[in-house]
Amino acid sequence: MAEEQKNNAKEQNTMPEEEIFRQRKDKLLRLRSEEGYDPYEQDRYEVKRTLGYVREHFDYLKPEEWATEEIQTAGRIIVLRRHGKTAFATFEDERDRLQLCFQFDVLGEKDYNFFKKWVDAGDFIGIVGIPFRTQRGELTLSVRGYTLLSKALRPMPEKYHGLKDMEVRYRRRYADLIANPEVREVFRRRTKIIQTFRRVLDAHGSLEVATPILSTIAGGANARPFVTHHNALDIDMYLRIATELHLKRLIVGMLGRVYEIGQQFRNEGMDQRHNPEFTSMEVYWAYANYADMMDLAEEILVACADELGSRVINYQGTEIDLTPPFRRATMAELVSEETGVDFMNITDEEARRQAALRGLEVTPKMSRFEIMPLFFEEYVEEKLIQPTFVLGHPTVISPLSKRNRENPELTDRFELYINGWEFANAFSELNDPLDQRERFMEQARKKEEGDEESHPFDEDFVNALEYGLPPTGGMGIGVDRCVMLLTDSKSIRDVILFPTMKPLE
Repeated sequence: MAEEQKNNAKEQNTMPEEEIFRQRKDKLLRLRSEEGYDPYEQDRYEVKRTLGYVREHFDYLKPEEWATEEIQTAGRIIVLRRHGKTAFATFEDERDRLQLCFQFDVLGEKDYNFFKKWVDAGDFIGIVGIPFRTQRGELTLSVRGYTLLSKALRPMPEKYHGLKDMEVRYRRRYADLIANPEVREVFRRRTKIIQTFRRVLDAHGSLEVATPILSTIAGGANARPFVTHHNALDIDMYLRIATELHLKRLIVGMLGRVYEIGQQFRNEGMDQRHNPEFTSMEVYWAYANYADMMDLAEEILVACADELGSRVINYQGTEIDLTPPFRRATMAELVSEETGVDFMNITDEEARRQAALRGLEVTPKMSRFEIMPLFFEEYVEEKLIQPTFVLGHPTVISPLSKRNRENPELTDRFELYINGWEFANAFSELNDPLDQRERFMEQARKKEEGDEESHPFDEDFVNALEYGLPPTGGMGIGVDRCVMLLTDSKSIRDVILFPTMKPLE
């Protein structure tokens, strides 16, 4: 037994993973040949109780006190500690962890020796046991019977200490989830957040729909798409960069209020807030405007915060208060606060001069309304820590938004910023087909001049508008960023189960 413990320690601490794999594979083959037992043969096991149930209902047990209820459950052995005719295991199901006790005197010679010889850390087993509390005070299940359900051929990732290497965690998310229970909790919270989105939207009579991921035009945003090829039609197609234009077609088609939660794809850079494949929610309501979308954005975020516990959160050491109402300010006001430059009351020439003084790259033809967003991005964005609706975006950078009636150079649009990040983008939707055609033409001219992210001309969308789009409010919210904020996750990769990674050589 001392030699076995020595070998276990060696496996856990020093032996290369591939050598452990080789030894365990050999062990599996011997198990089949010597015992006639196939650990992958069983296709079902009835789990009658969870470990959470055991903790909840038997927490009252005092040291050396036993319960009478028999528990049938299943899970994975994380760590094994063998001591002569007694073995202890750290045992996990999907949500909880508990100690198991295997005893020679309880199981009998045959079953105990089978366990000692063939069961390893990482294996899935089904057990029947009696709860008790050890002399040292640890709640434990005394195993009366067990079934080996599946063998692990590879060792547990860094065993009990948890997987720390972030590169390995993202590439082998399955190992990350095994080793770090708190990661499992992040993704459970992600699901709760998405369920809350749906609950709020459904309560407003919104219809969840599904629109194409593949399209011949990548529209709805200014972004570079992924290109693929359809062999049967012999045409290039694009993975969608947004769902906006298809959803607005549905408003034309009299569906009233629609939304979609799904994947978008943008062939752009990767960093802590950007992944080429990400999740967004887009919603469109007939007879609403961007002010209605502001109220909806507040309602959704507050409901998500309430679902997870508190409207005042701590994100990476910064306290953020999600209690409504959120601040509302125009882009021009915010830029003026930070730089002293009032873009509503200067000439295009003065705007270019102010940009040159600050080292911002501008062209001789750029107007003040093309330059103002550059100032906003450079001097304002990262300072918007508490929730802030930024209003008054220039028409020139908002090709799908309705013009402001008091100042046609601006649009009825907002972006919601929290912690210096954009969380939501919303418009009173442009529904004038003549204006939309002209803006698409302007975007096409920019594309010809080399702007690869300019919006493509979508003739069918203009055709849809010509059938009549009622006054409509629309909004997109970045789901991944909401999850990051509400789970205190530093990187977008922490909230995407399988983030995009550069292939290993």
